[in-house]
Amino acid sequence: MKLSHLKQIITYLQNFQKISAIYRVSDTIVKIAFDRDDEIYFEMQRSNSRMFKCESYPRSKVYNAPFDVLLAKRFNRANILHVELLNGDKIIRIKTSIASAYKEEITFLQFEFTGKYTNVIILDEDNIVLEALRHVDLFSSFREVRVGQKLLDVPPAPFVAKDYPIDDVEQFLYDEYAKEMDSKLSSLKKQKISFLNKKLKKLHKLYASLDDEKQLAEEAQICQHQGNLLLANIHNIKPYQKVVEVNDYDGEVVKIELHKEFDSVSDMANSLFNRSKKAKQRASHMHLEKSSISSKIEHMKLFIHTVEEAKDIAKIQLLFPKNIQAKKIKVNDSIETFWIEGYKVQLGKNEKGNIELLQKARAKDIWIHMKDRPSAHVIITTDKQNLPMNIIEGAARLCVDFTMFNKDRYLVDYTPRREVTIQNGANVLYNKYKTIEIDTR
Repeated sequence: MKLSHLKQIITYLQNFQKISAIYRVSDTIVKIAFDRDDEIYFEMQRSNSRMFKCESYPRSKVYNAPFDVLLAKRFNRANILHVELLNGDKIIRIKTSIASAYKEEITFLQFEFTGKYTNVIILDEDNIVLEALRHVDLFSSFREVRVGQKLLDVPPAPFVAKDYPIDDVEQFLYDEYAKEMDSKLSSLKKQKISFLNKKLKKLHKLYASLDDEKQLAEEAQICQHQGNLLLANIHNIKPYQKVVEVNDYDGEVVKIELHKEFDSVSDMANSLFNRSKKAKQRASHMHLEKSSISSKIEHMKLFIHTVEEAKDIAKIQLLFPKNIQAKKIKVNDSIETFWIEGYKVQLGKNEKGNIELLQKARAKDIWIHMKDRPSAHVIITTDKQNLPMNIIEGAARLCVDFTMFNKDRYLVDYTPRREVTIQNGANVLYNKYKTIEIDTR
């Protein structure tokens, strides 16, 4: 961020008296709720540090690193004593206090928008580092950022910063989010849609490569018939023959090639019977395989549509969780897994996935399904009695997104898994449910 902008934002921050809540919503974004509900986000990415405001920014997961634990302990419900730009540089320092039963505890929260060394640092009254978003050793910088060490000041900038007036700081913060998100969202959408289109292309190719049921049935019939003809004429076939001509049951002459890898005519006949049996089996199961791949193609089209309709980066991050991508674990190709603020949410891609979800879900898990119409089944893994409503709404939105292309208002039912009774396949009966409305318009 520009120094001129930070100077004007500082004046805006000095109006607040309390930090109501503070926590990370992503790896590099810290959310602070000032006073009651005035929320400001601090993006501390090295190459693109900034501050912004938006209507909502979903929490990708719950962070429990030492930095996050101390952040909550020292600053949740803390009083703000002073806000300043440290030494007139691009460093926001917030002095806070929490009154305990023993004494008043003073802590400094320092946001450093300093390019390569962008950081969030928690300090005590003596400028000793208590924790930091990023620890910096002496091999990386003369200014060590390590727990228990005193923090040195940043050298003054060797230039005079230009002034860039802001008419309305709050609107500027909203505009910062919109401007950045539009650019990032467009780029991210292209990247993810390209990735999904490759998967869709593979599924189409796989579907096109499947055997035709009629051809398999014909192959089974021909092999069975030729095998019977060989056995019926076995006494007339010489061991050295490569091709035999035998009379069919209607008098027509049929040519059958004898493969040299078989020692006898009976072995050749048995091979034909085995080919016939396998062709029959493939033909009988082909509709299941085609149905499975078709449902995966439909799911992938809905996935692409959901990405295309995403209004913010947080939605894209929800659809492509790092929890799954980072771990080399076997992924079930019938179930899609998402994470909403640390809660595992699973969605059935097809009937097989829906059945598996129903069978594996625990009694207290929350089951979600669109009201009075076929839809994907969704399971929220939880053992809590009262699940936050925003988690249920997020999972219900996924249920709708991966079921319907049309934008409209849809009703979605949810209930604990114990209230759901499996009837046949993925068909269920359920009671004691609640209903919410999801508006995709």
